[in-house]
Amino acid sequence: MMGSMDSGMHAFGGIWMILVGALLVIPFWKLCTRTGYPGPLGLLILIPLVNLAFIYFLAFSQWPAQKQD
Repeated sequence: MMGSMDSGMHAFGGIWMILVGALLVIPFWKLCTRTGYPGPLGLLILIPLVNLAFIYFLAFSQWPAQKQD
């Protein structure tokens, strides 16, 4: 009886992780494209500690979209 409950909780946990991941990646993907960086850089938000460095990088770097020729 407990086995089926455990597998149900694992499935719910997996779905929850996918939803949270999508809720984080989609806005950062869009942010990267708007600032002139490739969209897949938004996936860095899923990596612990790298995500903090990535946020600081976006906040304080010169954006390619703002460069004047």
